[in-house]
Amino acid sequence: MGKDSKISVPVAMAVGLGAIIGAGIFVLSGTAIALAGSDAIIAFILVGIVALLVAVELGELGSIMPKVKGASYSYIYNAFGSELGFISGILLYFSYATSISAIALGFGSYAASLLGLNVVEFSRYFSIAIIGVLSVVNLIGIKKATKVDSYLVAIKITILLLFIAFAIITVFLLGKGLYGKMNLIAPIGGFEGIFAASVAIFFAYSGFQAISTFTSRIKGGARGAAKAIMYSVIISIVIYVLVAIALLIMMPSKNYTINADPLSFALKAVNAPLSLLVVVDIGALIATASATLAMILSSSRILYQISSDRLLPAVLRKYNSKTDVAINGVILSAVIGVAMLFSGNIFIIAAISNFGLLFSYLLSSFAVIHFRRIKQRASFKVPFYPYLPLFTIFGIMLLLIGMPKESLVIGVMIILSLIIVYYFLREAKRKKVVKIRLFR
Repeated sequence: MGKDSKISVPVAMAVGLGAIIGAGIFVLSGTAIALAGSDAIIAFILVGIVALLVAVELGELGSIMPKVKGASYSYIYNAFGSELGFISGILLYFSYATSISAIALGFGSYAASLLGLNVVEFSRYFSIAIIGVLSVVNLIGIKKATKVDSYLVAIKITILLLFIAFAIITVFLLGKGLYGKMNLIAPIGGFEGIFAASVAIFFAYSGFQAISTFTSRIKGGARGAAKAIMYSVIISIVIYVLVAIALLIMMPSKNYTINADPLSFALKAVNAPLSLLVVVDIGALIATASATLAMILSSSRILYQISSDRLLPAVLRKYNSKTDVAINGVILSAVIGVAMLFSGNIFIIAAISNFGLLFSYLLSSFAVIHFRRIKQRASFKVPFYPYLPLFTIFGIMLLLIGMPKESLVIGVMIILSLIIVYYFLREAKRKKVVKIRLFR
């Protein structure tokens, strides 16, 4: 591997930011406010802390296995074997493939809004188009895709700062629009509202794991990847909170609904200049495009890794080593992303995606404990062990308990189906039963 084939830490961080920011700020921030009112700010901070803890854990696991492409699936597979690996891998892949549609739906909504078209009627057409275009970009190659993402991230962060500045200066300081000081202290659902918002928001932070799928390609290896993961989460927390505050300044929380274009919705409510509305809509298009790009990249590489471990058919191992692209993985992820566009509103899609993510993060925390107990060498280690992994497990369990019934039912059904499939295939291969003693 040549020196110039490596990806720098800032570029890797941009991939994480591209996946996180596009998925959350431009798409789900309004949904969080609709569920929790001003308490959405608390939800953003709490979930951000949990995401940061998970990110630190993935940093250690990545330093143990820098060459794997399956992110948390690979860590679980190597820690606990093929059964949990198979179940968690398929769930994680399904979560990423599902998130493609959620983010692309945000792109479609902003595109329709920008063009003055009916959002409900036309958003899916634009969503399908962006999934197709970005799948082609992924097929060109990972290095070119990550370079594109780094440019997109710089643009959209600049636009978000403009949005925040407008809210603070024009609306808050000059008193224009629907601003009311009580907006910032107007919760809606209390503790349950924070819970519901947190479940939706966790999906918004999920993109940082994209970095874990190409650790070996990052300069500095696992330590470089760990830095990129942590930096991307910390920056995202700050921006998320500022945007949530800006939205609450611009419009009362009771006016927000579950939709995929909250920033555009808020700007129209305060009669913002058309030029700013256009700029923010363009920023949203860039943000959601870069997030979709990162999710297609991540999901395809996870699928490739599962197949490489011989837990899925060989057809999914089609891989172009020159461009570092899992070809059939990209195609299948795009197909699932398009299909999921017709599964419900943005909150339901995000909740379905969250179940697999939380399940994989939960088992990743146990994987950290496992590798520490067997004294596996790691160039980067989780601080405050074992308290930090235990706290992470507790936080993830709370989020799982608070998930909507629809996503819990779908998640449990998928797990049961995967168990049946796994043991059916195991029996067909006539594999021996592994027996262990749990107690003396």
